[in-house]
Amino acid sequence: MLKSKVAVQVTSSGILPEDTVMLGEAYLKSWKIPQGQPVTLKFGSMRQPVKVVAVEKFDGMRIGQSLARRMGILANCQLRLQYRSDTSSLALGPLIGILISRDDPSMPDKPFGSITLFCKELVDACAVYGAHVYFFTPDHIGSSSNIVEGWVYAGGWRKTFLPAPDVISNRLTSRKLENKPSVQQYLKEVKSRYLTAVFNEKFLDKSEVFEALKKDASVGKYLPESHVLRNYTMLKSMCSKYHTVFLKPVRGSLGKGIIRITRLEQDSYLAHYAMVGGTRKQQFTNLLKLFSSVSGKMKSVRYQIQQGLNLIDIGGRPVDFRALVQKNELGKWVITSIVARTAGSHHFVSNLARGGTLSTVREAVAKSNLSSAQGHDAPGRLQRAALDIANGIDTHIPAHFGELGIDLALDSNGRVWLLEVNSKPSKNDNTPLEGQKIRPSVRNLIRYSRHLSGF
Repeated sequence: MLKSKVAVQVTSSGILPEDTVMLGEAYLKSWKIPQGQPVTLKFGSMRQPVKVVAVEKFDGMRIGQSLARRMGILANCQLRLQYRSDTSSLALGPLIGILISRDDPSMPDKPFGSITLFCKELVDACAVYGAHVYFFTPDHIGSSSNIVEGWVYAGGWRKTFLPAPDVISNRLTSRKLENKPSVQQYLKEVKSRYLTAVFNEKFLDKSEVFEALKKDASVGKYLPESHVLRNYTMLKSMCSKYHTVFLKPVRGSLGKGIIRITRLEQDSYLAHYAMVGGTRKQQFTNLLKLFSSVSGKMKSVRYQIQQGLNLIDIGGRPVDFRALVQKNELGKWVITSIVARTAGSHHFVSNLARGGTLSTVREAVAKSNLSSAQGHDAPGRLQRAALDIANGIDTHIPAHFGELGIDLALDSNGRVWLLEVNSKPSKNDNTPLEGQKIRPSVRNLIRYSRHLSGF
């Protein structure tokens, strides 16, 4: 089956009726596309019988305005084209839908807030690689799964109606939105009815990840001891085993709500609470008093208790690493980027939202308290760990993921540890530090979408 990228031109409907498309003569000859007989034009979930007219010395495709409107194409674009003689179908694509949390039509230059630049970068990359992308929110999902209202870019951000896409990347950043019955019903319908591929289908809970990966011998070496905190006995057991433990909200993000517990002399304990402006400390004369203060929170927040690690630091500020792993055009996990994140001066978590700073892995390791012998090949070891963990998630968690943010750490002996896995990696803080026009993370999203849709 031949595949090719073609320039699709939109012409006025007076010249070209909805049931006719014009195509360069070379395509008709090489693919033996019948002239004058109806073929089915496919674009996402749209199916339209059309006649194909050959055009001499023309290397593209022309469609009328009314057909372009049905397809949600508002301007000339580049798309992949396939002809299948067994079904007499001419498919254009891939049509990619990005499901995002919110939009703001009153801000036409920045309708998607802080991720608008990422969205525009994706539009530009689709023009280069041959694809069409639109952006939609749960509010855009209507009663019919065949059509969705979405944002496209055509000289500016504009709303239009489009067919259900070939591929959906779920970028919803809230569980509440993701679990809306209308969203779940829509995703279920497009998967079964139009064979739409949906990746990053769901959020990952910390406890779910660690429980799943414990089953994998190749990944176990990266896992600090970790349990869902259910009672005082478990807290006591972990605190007697480790000098420091961490309590992490099972559904937390951006370092919110993390508590670091350190055992002091005479069995007193110091708790550090991660706050937006810095760290709050509180000392307890015994563990029972500490548990009493936490147990109130446990009514509304499930905590994971995790072995404390002696992480490398730069001048007393802990360092960890965010690996972005994505699937490529072969459907295989690859490392897109790994960056080091150094905690802000009054924090023990490294999130950029809390004053953390980015650097390359080599820079951070060289500046850290890790010896050069233990720091040798740290980038390679972090990469291997990230790929092992991504493959472990694929094997042991029954959901489809195409990209993951994997937070890793190195301890003072140079050993790699997993901190957490994020199925909705930020589009603001994983940027590789080279100034490229189209980031590798955006290219990989399109490559994987082509792999999933067969374009």
